[in-house]
Amino acid sequence: MLKTILRHALKLMIVLAISSVSIHSFAQQVAITPPMGWNSYNCFGSAVHEDEVKANTLYMAKYLRQYGWKYIVVDFLWSYDNPPGSRIDNPYQKRLQDGSYIPWLCMDHWGRLIPNIQKFPSSFPNNGFKPLANYIHKLGLKFGIHVMRGIPRQAVWSKAPILGAHGITADMIADTSSTCSWLNHMYGIDMNKPGAQEYLNSILNLYASWGVDFIKVDDISRPYHKSEIEGYRKAIDQCGRPIVLSISPGETPLKEASHVEQFANMWRMSDDFWDNWNQLTHMFEYAEAWQGQGGPGHWPDCDMLQIGKLSKRGPVGIERYSRFTESELFTHMTFWCIYRSPLMMGGNMPENRTIDLKLLTNDEVLAVNQKGRNPKELFMVKDDRMCWYSEAAGAHAKYVALFNLSGKDQLISVKFNDIGMRNAVIVRDLWNHHTAGKFKNDYGELIKPHGAILLKLTDDK
Repeated sequence: MLKTILRHALKLMIVLAISSVSIHSFAQQVAITPPMGWNSYNCFGSAVHEDEVKANTLYMAKYLRQYGWKYIVVDFLWSYDNPPGSRIDNPYQKRLQDGSYIPWLCMDHWGRLIPNIQKFPSSFPNNGFKPLANYIHKLGLKFGIHVMRGIPRQAVWSKAPILGAHGITADMIADTSSTCSWLNHMYGIDMNKPGAQEYLNSILNLYASWGVDFIKVDDISRPYHKSEIEGYRKAIDQCGRPIVLSISPGETPLKEASHVEQFANMWRMSDDFWDNWNQLTHMFEYAEAWQGQGGPGHWPDCDMLQIGKLSKRGPVGIERYSRFTESELFTHMTFWCIYRSPLMMGGNMPENRTIDLKLLTNDEVLAVNQKGRNPKELFMVKDDRMCWYSEAAGAHAKYVALFNLSGKDQLISVKFNDIGMRNAVIVRDLWNHHTAGKFKNDYGELIKPHGAILLKLTDDK
């Protein structure tokens, strides 16, 4: 009898171990290629509403899904009640004399933030984001949310119980000395405290029940909160649903490269990026420092694409179409693709112009982002010219991007030997879907100021 009990116990232990490994492996098998999607922040700040999310979902399903775009991400303060017509100027809680907070963020009994029903009416009464996620999933897309690192201060004040940690309350796991410098809603979590991991597990289990496929955790990369990043990773792995983990903002410390590759699927190299030429050229420097670190399941992130209609309700500047010139827009998209950055569209897509749609739907260009391997900088002369290249999959070929960083037309070329190719290659212009012909030794073009070209070079066998 004892032998039978022990035999069954051993079988159970083996099953549980295999299940644990399979869940962990399943959760890690996301973002095999750089994620492609839309994020609400650059056009709506903290004030996006459900109908606007649905409008962008419909646009992506109709025009972009066939090209590989799939994530719809609700950013920033979805539990906060933005007054009608408000921008991003007023998302800050105030403490009353009794220590409580106004406005009270939408939160459940367990200290977990939930959607504000004024912004997301389908969440009423206790649906969370599940109805919106179902809507997005039915259109063949995936759903993501932004979250702030830590635990709500109001949960700490109210001593909310922690689900799965009997007798532990929010005030017992909070690190009240760990705060965000630009938003006062949250405290950090002391991951050494009993109940800390259980709290992160509880929020990821909630997100999994909603159908969340992607979380962007903010205020965690700079400074680099190593133990909390590991906590989110563990929480994802135990929730039973594959969820992409994106962390921000940068600069993520280079010294943490091996750690961030292990625990995050994408991480910001820089602070927030906007439609500014100087910020764009600075991004090239960040990318050069991080080159060689990206690969299946882990990607350095150049931040969102500043394409289309921006800042409809904040957060930076007046409502506008991207300030980038047409040449700069091509440089922007070309670099994000050759570098293999995640592609997160920042503009309000229903207002896309012809040029905006063109930038997002070139299958040959997007293949550089999704299928290129080992992107490298060949040369960069500051304020003058730059070349990046990568390996094309399944062929004796290379992708090459040439950039004119100057304010005048320039002939910019690449020598085939410099990128390890033969002296005779076939050159294809990917933006124009045009084969330029067969060339020996090198190839160049006259490029407009702040412009770029993207090529595929194939050995002429």
